[in-house]
Amino acid sequence: MTGPDSAPSIDSVAAIVRAHARAGGGRPAVTCEQTTLTFEDLDVRSSRVANALAAEGLRVGDRVAYLDRNAPEFFELLFGCAKLGAVLTPINWRLSDQEIASVLEDSSASLLVVREEFAARLEGHVAMLRKVVIGGSSASNYADWLTGRPDTDPRHPSSPHDVVLQLYTSGTTGVPKGVMLTEANLLALAAPGVELLSLEPASVNLVPTPLFHIGGSGYALIGLHCGCHTVLVRHPDPPEMVRVIAERRVTNVFVVPAVLSMMLAIVEGESVDLSSLQVVSYGASPISEDVLVRAMRSMDCEFVQVYGLTETTGTITLLTDADHHRALAGDHPERLRSAGRPVAGASLRIVDVASGREVPPGEVGEIWISSPQNTVGYWRKPAETAAALHPDGWLRTGDAGFMDGESYLFIHDRIKDMVISGGENVYPAEVENVIMSHPDVVEVAVIGVPDQRWGETVKAAVVARPGSGLTSGALIAFCRKRLAHYKCPTTVDFHDALPRNASGKVLKRELRARYWSDQGRAVG
Repeated sequence: MTGPDSAPSIDSVAAIVRAHARAGGGRPAVTCEQTTLTFEDLDVRSSRVANALAAEGLRVGDRVAYLDRNAPEFFELLFGCAKLGAVLTPINWRLSDQEIASVLEDSSASLLVVREEFAARLEGHVAMLRKVVIGGSSASNYADWLTGRPDTDPRHPSSPHDVVLQLYTSGTTGVPKGVMLTEANLLALAAPGVELLSLEPASVNLVPTPLFHIGGSGYALIGLHCGCHTVLVRHPDPPEMVRVIAERRVTNVFVVPAVLSMMLAIVEGESVDLSSLQVVSYGASPISEDVLVRAMRSMDCEFVQVYGLTETTGTITLLTDADHHRALAGDHPERLRSAGRPVAGASLRIVDVASGREVPPGEVGEIWISSPQNTVGYWRKPAETAAALHPDGWLRTGDAGFMDGESYLFIHDRIKDMVISGGENVYPAEVENVIMSHPDVVEVAVIGVPDQRWGETVKAAVVARPGSGLTSGALIAFCRKRLAHYKCPTTVDFHDALPRNASGKVLKRELRARYWSDQGRAVG
C-alpha cells in the first residue's frame, strides 16, 4: 500500500498532485504568507481550474498566460492546465508594460490570469485578451471564476511529448522566445533532482526565485514531486527569506548568488536561527569565492552549485557539497570555480564553433548538451529552433567553456554576449536598440561587468554626439522609461570611438577585458 513516506508512482506532471493527494492528501503542499494548500486541496482546486478553462472553451494545446509574483495560484493553474492538456505560460512581471504585451501577443494566449495590480497596468495594452483577475472585486475575479466548478479530474491522456510549460527567454536580438517544455522534460528534471538536492517528503523547501524562471518553477516541481512542503515568498526579499527560514524551519532553498550575498550580510550582522537549513543550492550567475566561503562557514549546511538553461529545463551539471569541501581542502582547488559534472542522463561536448569538431579536455569551445531535459524547441520559431537544436538532439548553448580530464565543466565566457544580472538574462542587442534611439547617441556597445551584489551588471560604452552634453544619468533615465530596470545600464562610459576589428565589428571582448581580467571567471 502507498503511504505518505513511500514514493508513489508518477508518470506525468498532473500525476504529481494526484499521487500525493492519494498517498497523504492532508500534508501541506504549498504555503505562501498565510495561505496553505494541502496536496488534497491542490488536487481538487487544480481540477476546478481545468474545468473552468474548459468552460472558457480552452482545449488541448491552448496557452494560458499567468502574470503575478509567486503565489499558490500558479500551481493550481499549472496542474489544472496539465489535467486538461493546456499549456501554462508564466510572464515576467518585471518587464515593462510594452514588453509584457509583446510576450502575450507572441504566446497567442487564450486567457490571461493576472493579479489585480498588473491588470491595471495593462489596460490599453492587451484590452482584447480575456482576463481572470486574482484579488479585487472585478466581475472576472479568480475566486468567483472557480466557485461552483466541478472538481472531477478531466484526465487528459497525456503523452511524454505534450508541452506543459512555456517559459520565455529573450533572443540575442531581444525578441522573446517561448521555450516549450514537455511532460518528459519536466519529469526528467524532477525525479532525479530529488536525490541530487537531498529532498525528501519531510523537507521544507523554500522557493524565492520567480516562478516565470525555470529556477523557480522547475525547482518547485522537484520538491512537489517528492511530496515535500513548498514554501513561497512573493519575490526574492532577503530579510523576508531569512525570517521565513527561521519561522517555517526551512531545510532546502535555491538562490541566485546576489540574493545569497544579501542573506549573508544579514546572517553575519544579526543573531538569526538558520539551524534548520540542510542544503543551499545556488546558480544562475557568477559568485565570488569570498561570498561562497563565508556563506559555507556562516550557514553551516551543505552547498550545491547548479548550471543549466531554460532550454535544458534547468539543472544539467552539479557541483556537490563534497566537491566544495575537497576544493577548499586543497584537492583540485580550482574546481570551486567549476560548474560541476553532468547529472545522470546528460552528456556534454565542447565544440569548436568554426569547425564543429569536439575539442580535447582543457580547450575552450561552445558547450553542447544532450539530455532528456532538452526543450523540443521555441514556440512558432522554426529557424531559431533549428539554430539551437542539432538534428541529432544536441543543444548548442551559446556558452563557452571547457572540461577538465574528469568532466568538470568550467564556464569561460558567453558566446552570445548575454549578461546575467541577479539571475535575470539581459541581451545587449535589446538594450543597444533602445540606447540608439536616443538622439544624442552615435554608437553604443553594451557589456556585462562584475558586480559584488548582482554577479554582473549592465554597462554601456557610448559615443555621444559632439557637443550634446549627454550625461550617464540622463541616458540611464531614458532607458528606465523603456526597459525593465534590471536591463538598464547602471553605469555608462563615454568613448571617442569604440574598438573594432578589421571588418568593423565592435570588439566587446576588448571592452570587457579590463573589468574581468582579475576575476578568474567571466560568466556564471
